[in-house]
Amino acid sequence: MTMKKTKDDSHYQQLVERFSELQAELEEAQERVEVLQEHCRGLENRLEAILNSTTWKIFFPIRLMVLLAKRCTLFLKPRNYINAYKILRQRGFEECVHAIKLQLFPNLDLEQSENRTQYHAWIKKYDSLTQEDKERITKHINIFNNKPLISVVMPVYNVEEKWLRQAIDSVLLQLYPHWELCIADDCSSAAHIKKTLDEYAAKDDRITVVYRKTNGHISASSNSALELASGEFVALMDHDDIIPEHALYMVANEINAHPDVDMIYSDEDKIDTNNERYGHYFKSDWNLDLFYSQNMFSHLGVYRTSLLQEIGGFREGYEGSQDYDLALRCLLHTDRVRHIPYILYHWRAIEGSTSLTVDNKDFAVDAATRALQDYFKQKHEHVEIVEGINSTFRRVKWPLPKKLPKVSIIIPTRNAYDLLKVTISSVLEKTQYDNYEIIIVNNQSDEKEVLEYFKELKNTDKVTVLDYDQPFNYSAINNFAVKKSHGELLAFVNNDIEVITPEWLNEMVSHALRPEIGAVGAKLYYPDHTIQHAGVFTGFGEAVEPVAGHAFHSLPRNGCGYRGRAIITQQLSGVTAACLVVRKNIFDEIGGFNEKDLSVAFNDVDLCLRITEKGYKNLFTPYAELYHYESATRGKDDTSEKKTRFRNEVSYMRQRWKGKLDTDPYFNPNLQQVCGNFLVRFPPKIKKPWLKANP
Repeated sequence: MTMKKTKDDSHYQQLVERFSELQAELEEAQERVEVLQEHCRGLENRLEAILNSTTWKIFFPIRLMVLLAKRCTLFLKPRNYINAYKILRQRGFEECVHAIKLQLFPNLDLEQSENRTQYHAWIKKYDSLTQEDKERITKHINIFNNKPLISVVMPVYNVEEKWLRQAIDSVLLQLYPHWELCIADDCSSAAHIKKTLDEYAAKDDRITVVYRKTNGHISASSNSALELASGEFVALMDHDDIIPEHALYMVANEINAHPDVDMIYSDEDKIDTNNERYGHYFKSDWNLDLFYSQNMFSHLGVYRTSLLQEIGGFREGYEGSQDYDLALRCLLHTDRVRHIPYILYHWRAIEGSTSLTVDNKDFAVDAATRALQDYFKQKHEHVEIVEGINSTFRRVKWPLPKKLPKVSIIIPTRNAYDLLKVTISSVLEKTQYDNYEIIIVNNQSDEKEVLEYFKELKNTDKVTVLDYDQPFNYSAINNFAVKKSHGELLAFVNNDIEVITPEWLNEMVSHALRPEIGAVGAKLYYPDHTIQHAGVFTGFGEAVEPVAGHAFHSLPRNGCGYRGRAIITQQLSGVTAACLVVRKNIFDEIGGFNEKDLSVAFNDVDLCLRITEKGYKNLFTPYAELYHYESATRGKDDTSEKKTRFRNEVSYMRQRWKGKLDTDPYFNPNLQQVCGNFLVRFPPKIKKPWLKANP
């Protein structure tokens, strides 16, 4: 009886906790509805004003003629009608309309207006300090074990007075009092600069100014400011940007939590000339491969002062990407990097600023490329740096050894002749990488056509057919094939995959051979050219207890995704085994796929998470592209038995990986994990440190 009572109490407690979670989700949904309703009202008012305007009425015929002249060719191509019909059948009416809009207006950000409205509501509710917040922060600062002096370094040159004042004022308003502001004026010609700086230096003795006699540009000017720094840490700030009141407090809090940290970065957004915030960048935790492609460290960037002194500060000749070069050279000496998932920097978007556009500063892109080349040269890594899919991003191409290691391409199948033949033919005909074997695992196929095909393949070089005469168990089938394989690397490939890019295996193997990398995943598309897979985030999906989901699912093939992450090589928690490459020794080290608990679903997610447990990093590359017809032969989980099996697999994953599933280090806790649209989350999945401290 005692045992039963304890079990019942435990079950009751679980129900209470789940009820609380559902209440929170309901409140979040209600808040989102209110935001959308407000957004709709605003759009209706704007639309009515536009339609009733004289300008709209006068120029409407001209606009219509120009639009039709530019777009009419789209309606003359029968293939467009076929594609639209396919999307309508496969993805539904809304996806079809979305695809047509993207064809007509490929450069239109259809979600920009909605993002702004939601973000403004989010700022008001979750990123605006109350008086109580400020009082709690002050109390928390008082109990810090370490109160490091933070030197804010600010180079100045001919900036408008109002932006300069707002920048300095934002430092003066910091709730954390242990700071100094080190300003170097780079021989500005504008008369208001010296007057303004002298005024502020006289106002607060924590502000120090040096006036350079010659203009040396931003790197030299930053070094002059850096020479004034006496703090244990340095925070970099531009002369027209703003930091919120709690920025330096959050930095000091992170230093107290991780005393050995050398480099710290935060989330950031943009701020326009009306001081309206937009364009949030909620970042991944430290993600070295992502950093190679873009400067996701950026703002607010904080460094241990001794580290900057060791590398000699900023380098001249890398202007435009001097911060990126600085971070790269620091990374040659440390890997102690921390991310603060809060917006602690507002990047001013004004004409000529890189925050407004990178396209107007080609020299910045060139400087970033040279900085990255220097970094790898210092590491003695013989890589090639080329332009990425988007010209503002970089791609690091890793070398293959002269003697290519053998890759075992494992393809389980049951019947599905048409699909399998496309898969095998595309691998044999399009794969540039030469040293591989194909192992087809026949799982009880009984159709004459496919059995005849197996006989034909026995005479084909590189292809072996193995029989696996047991009920379908994806994990067991692949583990069985691995034992029969001869490759140093394993490529798990579904029987519904079609190769697009001939260098797909070159790209995946080049990463898989890197000592720090575990599983490598490819970019997969549906036949309608929308994304099926661009990496896996844990805790992602629309289920009540989500396990994991695909990043950028259903985004158009050429879509950049949130901050370019759909087209950038990066480390992620997982990748799909529909096309996954891993070194065989790593696969053996972790014991292969879990065939006992995960016979069908989530075995690849589990595999990737066990790989990270061993200290390896999983990686997604957009430069290996394939079509995926997605589980065309396995079918849906639509029977009672399959549904039970799926629930058991979900339960296992939730128990085994609870902490990992709830917080994905490569997905920001301020973003929604429901739709993959990277909208802000109501409420965020983080608790403010001044509330946790409860001083």
